[in-house]
Amino acid sequence: MDTHRDTHVAAVVSLTGAVLATEAFPADAAGYRDLLTWAQKLGVVERAGVEGTGTYGASLSRYLLAQGVDVFDVNRTDRADRRRRGKSDLLDAQNAARAVLGGRSRARAKSADGPVQIARMYKLAKTSAVKARTQAINQLKAVLVTAEPALREDLAGLGNAELLRRCAGFADTSSREEAGTETVLQATRITLGLLASRIGQLTEQIRDLEKRMTRLVDGYAPQLLEVVRIGADTAVTLLITVGDNWQRLDSEASFAALCGVSPVERSSGRQTYRRLNRGGDRQANAALHRIVFTRMRVDPRTRAYVERRTEEGKTRREIIRILKRYVAREVFHLIEQQPLGLRS
Repeated sequence: MDTHRDTHVAAVVSLTGAVLATEAFPADAAGYRDLLTWAQKLGVVERAGVEGTGTYGASLSRYLLAQGVDVFDVNRTDRADRRRRGKSDLLDAQNAARAVLGGRSRARAKSADGPVQIARMYKLAKTSAVKARTQAINQLKAVLVTAEPALREDLAGLGNAELLRRCAGFADTSSREEAGTETVLQATRITLGLLASRIGQLTEQIRDLEKRMTRLVDGYAPQLLEVVRIGADTAVTLLITVGDNWQRLDSEASFAALCGVSPVERSSGRQTYRRLNRGGDRQANAALHRIVFTRMRVDPRTRAYVERRTEEGKTRREIIRILKRYVAREVFHLIEQQPLGLRS
């Protein structure tokens, strides 16, 4: 399926690669039902390749998974075929089907229908709130740079908490001023007060979202917090990469590849070596990076391992890569141990 905002284009391909039919359907609940009914009239539908399972194809993927169809994420077009045959929605749908049939696309789609999807929504909202708060703090400090000397000196040397508390009080005293009669000093105080209030509101939102994510991880995969000793935010990042249906990953090696910490073979002739995997989910890769750096600082076993490998001639960068691979293996096996009542 080639997915778009308003329509999805589907192509049915036989086991021999022949195109049986192509059709476009509206991107709504009725369209999903019609699409599957249409495809099943042509034969037994066991597998489906969907472009954009995390965007326009997310709802379609959830529907097909609920109907017992194995859904595979197709995120890379056949460039050679596109150069040869051109580009159209029908061709993209056919290429998606052939990518699954030929085994080029083997990543099963996330079901996105359980606690991990809920945590993803909270994570999305928190990330947005953190960015907005950082922007508001930078704006507040920029306003202070150009403020009247008396006001700037009055607020100089204050910590962030006290500075925000003082600025938040400006909104209360300045709100009674009539529009169009303010001085530059009064406008500056009003602006500082509004920015400080906004920062306070965003901080409360962030705290609330962090509590919600912590409760979800405690109920879904508490072993991540207990054994790995990571925070709820990092745990949610790794769970989002796995998805609600963690069974879609064949092994811990699949999870490592998904996180971009599996070495990639790059050999030719007599030269045999491996290079860094620059693919995968970079947020999950960064989460593993943070775990490794924390363990290198506080975990005795990790520190002893680093010392031993350093004596063997390994560089610090190489040791970090190895440790990230070990942590990926540990995290995956812990996720497999999630409470039975919450498994997808």
